[in-house]
Amino acid sequence: LPTDKWVESSFWNFDSLFQPQSHPARDAHDTFFIKEPASTVSVPEEYYERVREMHEKGGAGSIGYRYDFKREEAFKNLLRTHTTAISSQMLYKLANQEGGFTPQRYFSIDRVFRNETMDATHLCEFHQVEGLVADYDLSLGDLIGTIETFFKKIGIERLRFKPAFNPYTEPSMEIFGYHPDLKKWTEIGNSGMFRPEMLAPMGLPENVRVIAWGLSLERPTMIKYRIKNIRDLFGHKVDMARTRTAPICRFQEVE
Repeated sequence: LPTDKWVESSFWNFDSLFQPQSHPARDAHDTFFIKEPASTVSVPEEYYERVREMHEKGGAGSIGYRYDFKREEAFKNLLRTHTTAISSQMLYKLANQEGGFTPQRYFSIDRVFRNETMDATHLCEFHQVEGLVADYDLSLGDLIGTIETFFKKIGIERLRFKPAFNPYTEPSMEIFGYHPDLKKWTEIGNSGMFRPEMLAPMGLPENVRVIAWGLSLERPTMIKYRIKNIRDLFGHKVDMARTRTAPICRFQEVE
């Protein structure tokens, strides 16, 4: 995924994901909005109208949210709260590429921003690992198997999946990993299958399913290397001597 752009419009970060404009995540106490420039210049106009229609009136078996969709809200600039803002752009391009849809897999690791209260497991600025697969007739089993395989390969085998709600995925699951030193289950990611209300305006075929997962990079690293405080791993309180002496990469055999 081309994730080198930290500033996004609310349209790509929220609206294209079928997240209503009244959602609490869009408040200033959860999101960092940009003062200058405060608004984006443009979005694909035909796609914008299909997204607006889906929010206001529904489609693809949905009744929508039944509210007046505001252009000025969609055009607000912000520091992206997740790299899913890029995923929506890539899926839109995939649906409208020359020759039509072809199955694809996307993956990224990059910076995201949330207006969080910082503590031992929360930061305002952190890294998200994101993956998605777009193909015909995928299932929730494909998603669970992919996530379990991923974490097993980095040495985390104690996982729990909890049903959750996301505006843009259904079904949705929170992913928890057990931290042996904190002696508690820590949320390390979110996942689900993108909703038809998100995919239909893009122009994807009806039987295309997209499984997706977003994982914190820092929290699994805390579990893997038994770090108790996330601020010892990333941020202004990091021990620079430890950073300078840390291996560039580590390899571990997986059966």
